[in-house]
Amino acid sequence: MEVLRPQLIRIGGRVYRKNPIQEQTYQHEDEDDDCYQGLVECAEESCEGYEVVQTPQGFRCTLKAPSLLYKHIVGKRGDTRKKLEVETKTSISIPKPGQEGEIVITGQHRSGVISARTRIDVLLLTFRRKQPFTHFLAFFLNEAEVQERFLKFQEEVLEKCSMDHGVDSTIFQNPKKLHLTIGMLVLLSDQEIQQTCEMLQQCKEEFIDDISGGKPLEVEMAGIEYMNDDPGMVDVLYAKVHMKDGSNRLQELVDRVLERFQASGLIVKEWNSVKLHATVMNTLFRKDPNAI
Repeated sequence: MEVLRPQLIRIGGRVYRKNPIQEQTYQHEDEDDDCYQGLVECAEESCEGYEVVQTPQGFRCTLKAPSLLYKHIVGKRGDTRKKLEVETKTSISIPKPGQEGEIVITGQHRSGVISARTRIDVLLLTFRRKQPFTHFLAFFLNEAEVQERFLKFQEEVLEKCSMDHGVDSTIFQNPKKLHLTIGMLVLLSDQEIQQTCEMLQQCKEEFIDDISGGKPLEVEMAGIEYMNDDPGMVDVLYAKVHMKDGSNRLQELVDRVLERFQASGLIVKEWNSVKLHATVMNTLFRKDPNAI
């Protein structure tokens, strides 16, 4: 990791640095503990966006998280939670593994509760990023006419390029799966899946119908590009997608959906705009892992 270019983590509209640390290898080194140590400094600044309730005993803050991530807050032998509680002077209650519920933070001082909440959010986001993608948002582009023309494209490529190194039928997309990807998601609970469905419905009601005029958008797949600056090292070939009427409505629609999901934390913010494309060839589809 570059010292001058640390990893940035966005939480609640704020940007935190994940500072690099001097790592040493021990026989019983624990990943969660190392991550916690590296995140302490970047989580010191309090976030006023949290809802902290004053109680007769002090202050209280709650948050929801998938049960799959509880272990990263608890840590090995409970060490991570203990460090959080000692350093922020709070008490942290976490549901038992496999049980969905709220993580409850209580303490005598509001600043300590906020500090604990901020550190927990950073931990959750860090380990969420390490999970494999489970879902993706996309528009399907598998109309019968599109599939037919795609198969014709595949036939022509194989006819003209079958002798070229690495070109065979296994690297073509399944015509039934042609799609336009908006973003990748990591959904770790039924609640998050439900939240995603509700958010899509909100997007439809708040701006999708306005942009589309309540009618299907007519798009065209035309032209080929590759996902690499070096044409000699291409792994992905994609078709360009644009509106038939030449308008920017499709780009506006997918960008606003992406923005909404990034703001919710369900999609990690990496890009400000969706690159409109439909993958037609990808070497990852290859059936022979030894082929180049």
